[in-house]
Amino acid sequence: MGVAIRLLFALLMAVALFGYGVSGRSHFHKKPPHGGGGGRHRGGGKKGSVVSSPAVPPADDNTQPVTPPPPTSIVPSDPATPVEPAEPCVFDVRAYGAVGDGTTDDTQAFREVWRAACGAESAVLLVPSDGTFTITTTTFSGPCKSGLVFQQVDGVLMPPDGPDCWPPSDNRRQWLVFSNLDGMTLRGAGTIEGNGEDWWNLPCKPHRGPNGSTLRGPCDSPTLMRFFMSHNLVVEGLRVENSPEFHFRFDGCSDVRVDGLYISSPADSPNTDGIHVENTERVAIYNSRISNGDDCISIGTGSYDVDIQNVTCDHGHGISIGSLGVHNSQACVANVKVRNAVIRNSDNGVRIKTWQGGMGAVSGITFDTVLMENVRNCIIVDQYYCLDKRCMNQSTAVHVTDVSYANIRGSYDVRSAPIHFACSDTVPCTNITMSEVELLPFSGELVDDPFCWSAYGLQQTPTIPPISCLQEGLPESLLDNPDLKCR
Repeated sequence: MGVAIRLLFALLMAVALFGYGVSGRSHFHKKPPHGGGGGRHRGGGKKGSVVSSPAVPPADDNTQPVTPPPPTSIVPSDPATPVEPAEPCVFDVRAYGAVGDGTTDDTQAFREVWRAACGAESAVLLVPSDGTFTITTTTFSGPCKSGLVFQQVDGVLMPPDGPDCWPPSDNRRQWLVFSNLDGMTLRGAGTIEGNGEDWWNLPCKPHRGPNGSTLRGPCDSPTLMRFFMSHNLVVEGLRVENSPEFHFRFDGCSDVRVDGLYISSPADSPNTDGIHVENTERVAIYNSRISNGDDCISIGTGSYDVDIQNVTCDHGHGISIGSLGVHNSQACVANVKVRNAVIRNSDNGVRIKTWQGGMGAVSGITFDTVLMENVRNCIIVDQYYCLDKRCMNQSTAVHVTDVSYANIRGSYDVRSAPIHFACSDTVPCTNITMSEVELLPFSGELVDDPFCWSAYGLQQTPTIPPISCLQEGLPESLLDNPDLKCR
């Protein structure tokens, strides 16, 4: 009897143990409390409580936890989600003390916000739309930490009002300078106001006045926006007005894109070039309108691979390469393309201008699909450029070669011949090609035939007016001339 009872007891214990193991595999985890977050509140803690370690069973509970078995099959993970770039930090100039009332000097706030933005991984420097901010001459220099600092100009930004308000210790040749930067974008829906009127009337350089009069104008006047020794730049969407001198200047830069600018100054404002490029490579200037008192776009020495498209120039001096070779210097410009441009009511259309006595070359220039409207000198090459007309003729000059004019149409001011090639006696212009050129008088009758001097090239299609003065071939004097070599 005792043996039977012991066997029965052992059998019941085995069944009990077997049944407990199955129950442990299936029902070990407790159901989370209603509204709880599952495993976030271990041991049934209340919502919002902080649990620093797993709950410990009471001392008199001898039950040992059972570890769940590994899954019997592998569950595939979700597809990888692309990592989105971090949102840039916004640095509002007002948070750094800028007032934006049009009177207060906000210079220090701009300098401080620049230092903060330049040190951030990704930054937007914001000039808010409800303010007018006045700052004095400032250089925004890099390199910046991330190499990418945006300036979002949505308000009005301007310098002091004229030379009398300019701080004596500030540089009078430039206002805002962006230096040693890589990957900066300057953009916005706001306005950069240059307050240039009082600068234009300084008693220095002569310029056009009302009713055909001549007034004197600025010498030391500031360029409004200068970019120096910087790369991968974008300037877009801004309205820029009334610069004391050049509106934009790019020096020693590369990989520059200018898009959607509106630049405006009066027709009689002196030296107010819209965009000037010098010693700069790979430049794109697109979809912009420029109304000013000097060159719409000017391209100086050391400029290569410049692409200009969909630009409208009103009054001013048109699109110019030069002036080049001043003070007997070497000048090199190559691979410039101007396409789909409109030039209205201007002294010049498309122009190349060089000084006598210079060296180097202008080559690989294309003007294609340009509409002229009431332009005085539609097509002009002037190798006798001189500001006061007292310059001496010299034996060297910058060589102008490989210049193409195609699909140039419109109207000209009859005070001048629409086509003018005045090339050097000793360094003639070569390989000029003309195709689909049709220029008619804006009013009145046709003037004299196009003018050519020491110009060699080819009229590929009949043009209006006919260009019979181009010479054929290549002058022997240009062969193996070391002064005409560039890089």
